[in-house]
Amino acid sequence: MSAETHKIFVCTSCRHKGTNCRPGYQLIKTLQEALKTALPLTGDDFEVSGIACMAGCSRPCTVAYRANAKATYLFGDIDPEADIDDLVAFALQYRELDDGWCNSGDRPGKLSRTALARIPAAIIVAEANEAAVS
Repeated sequence: MSAETHKIFVCTSCRHKGTNCRPGYQLIKTLQEALKTALPLTGDDFEVSGIACMAGCSRPCTVAYRANAKATYLFGDIDPEADIDDLVAFALQYRELDDGWCNSGDRPGKLSRTALARIPAAIIVAEANEAAVS
């Protein structure tokens, strides 16, 4: 994969309410398979991995999209079976966005209403600091 790989993080700590079931592990596997199936549209641009906790415990499963110089997104209430198509569609959309920025109505399906956070790219801060120094 190139240095410009887009990263998709899936929480592995999230549990279905009232159970010990951690659906993140299955979501990682299913999402990896779905992205491979979407080749060549997705290219070799995505790396899917688990992460211990993203503080979305009350809204499992949580999934984050991140890339250099792009806004980062955190989504909650993701169903490992029902939401795979939306996750892949957003991966394709996110890859095409220069700065990663999109409105909720532009995101596919359930992702239009389940965002927990949109974090601006760190590059914005760096550009602001450079302008202040010059």
